[in-house]
Amino acid sequence: MSDLSLRKTILEELEFQPEIDAANIGVTVNNGVVTLSGHVSSYAQKISAERAVKGIKGVRALAEEIEVRLDNSAGTADDTIANRALKIIHWSSDVPEGDIKVIVQGGRITLEGEVDWQYQKETVERSVRKLSGVIGVDNRLTLRPRLDVLDIQQRIEAALKRYAELEAQEIRVKVEGDVVKLEGRVHLWRERQIAERAAWSVPGVSKVEDHLLLA
Repeated sequence: MSDLSLRKTILEELEFQPEIDAANIGVTVNNGVVTLSGHVSSYAQKISAERAVKGIKGVRALAEEIEVRLDNSAGTADDTIANRALKIIHWSSDVPEGDIKVIVQGGRITLEGEVDWQYQKETVERSVRKLSGVIGVDNRLTLRPRLDVLDIQQRIEAALKRYAELEAQEIRVKVEGDVVKLEGRVHLWRERQIAERAAWSVPGVSKVEDHLLLA
């Protein structure tokens, strides 16, 4: 696919997504590397635009430079955002109260603390980024070490084989302590995300390094 065709496809996809106001989003493409620029009115729209572009075939890499410009009516004091964030984390996740610390400065939320699973880390971030007044989220949550994990590599390889969308034989899994490295080739950006989720699904993994190439 040519850069011109890919740009047209991306613009059509952004227009198609009902949660995205694409009027002020700019798209440039150079050899499959996409740059998103311009501005949106919420952090949730910024994330949705990034996710939409990553799912398009032909996108080799993404530089995301979209700015969040809040509507005048959306401005919210940092202490109000912090209180709302703590409440929505408590409602929407199974993380014990007190395990997560929320810091808000200038509308940007920083999450600190420890959780047991990667999905909890992702759920907490998703729950706060839609709050009114939020312009960004810095997720610094870490996973508690689990010492009773056996044969992480075999479990990940078995998980990869369960996904029909993946050609698991083209993915190599290397484990160093609690760090997993994924190497090899996939054909779509979505397949990279599926492989990462498979790696994170195994207890004991504290970091996943994705070195998969799009081919």
